[in-house]
Amino acid sequence: MPFARTREMPSPSLEKGFRPFFLLGALFAIVMVPLWLLVLFGIVQLNGRLDPVTWHAHEMVFGFGGAIVAGFLLTAVGNWTRRETAVGGHLLLLVGLWLAGRFTTIADIVFLPAVALAIARPLVRTHNRRNYVVVVMLLLLSAANVWVHLGGGRRALLAGVDIVTFFMVVITGRVVPMFTRNATARTTVRSLPKLDVVAALSIVAVAVIDALAVESPALRLAVFASAAVFVAARAMHWGARAASRVPLLFILHVGHAWIAIGLALRAAAAITGLVPSSLGLHALTAGAIGSLTIGMMARVALGHTGRALVAPRAATIAFALVTIAAIARVVVPLVAPGAYLTALVVAAIAWSTAFALYAASYARILVSPRIDAT
Repeated sequence: MPFARTREMPSPSLEKGFRPFFLLGALFAIVMVPLWLLVLFGIVQLNGRLDPVTWHAHEMVFGFGGAIVAGFLLTAVGNWTRRETAVGGHLLLLVGLWLAGRFTTIADIVFLPAVALAIARPLVRTHNRRNYVVVVMLLLLSAANVWVHLGGGRRALLAGVDIVTFFMVVITGRVVPMFTRNATARTTVRSLPKLDVVAALSIVAVAVIDALAVESPALRLAVFASAAVFVAARAMHWGARAASRVPLLFILHVGHAWIAIGLALRAAAAITGLVPSSLGLHALTAGAIGSLTIGMMARVALGHTGRALVAPRAATIAFALVTIAAIARVVVPLVAPGAYLTALVVAAIAWSTAFALYAASYARILVSPRIDAT
């Protein structure tokens, strides 16, 4: 049940952070990938400060990813602390910053610190030290964003992906086994707390390797391969087989698996020229970020508006399409390099259609009051 409101909201869409940010993130995802293909094929020209490749990566990690992370944390921290984070006019201001950030550097730089401040206040006031890590994560992501704008290039973008990956590892470790156990009633489903910590620390090691631009193939192999093993191993008791019957759950398991796949591909790229380094990164972005964002967007929107945790049919199709997009972007170029351009087009169509289906299924939910509101 939601905690008591202190004032009436001018619109249900400003009652919780997930409402505007999930809808905006989905709409942004629909447009951005096809637009990137138009830029890549020379049909559309960009005149911004960032080169086209950096712009594409930045907007997917800090634009799309930033919106979804903001919506999730503004909502989750409210639940963790029983205090509001940003609602009403405050939330509208954050939305305005995110929108302006798609066109202006200053707004883009200010957005993530503003979200960090909004979630830090209730965490500090309630002495919720366990979750201070999410504030640190947002501040580090903010620093990586500034680094991109200052010309940090690939290293800065890798830092952003690594920070988001760390966030995904932490959050999936908390919620995926819990969601699965609750939904399937399988008492054997459990997390392995010590391995969760090791997996998270292994992502920190990956981030250090990337930030310092360590070039030693042996060291890169050791760090990336170890992280892949730790991430995969901790999910051994998460009940993926039982969750396969529940699309709203299974997409989260799929997203977590893409993290391990991405790290394994990065390990392979460290020692062989047969695996392009970009494939591991796209497994983490198109695969893990794509799957986990659309899965959490679907679940959070239902749960926090008082609806049954059953994905609409269109959302189930969207989950499949996100997976197809990731396979087309990662697996096809690996096994059939000659089909690279075709795979890009297929991935873009599948990705955009997936988020269009999400928007079509959830737009009304995101702007409507809770169905159990009195």
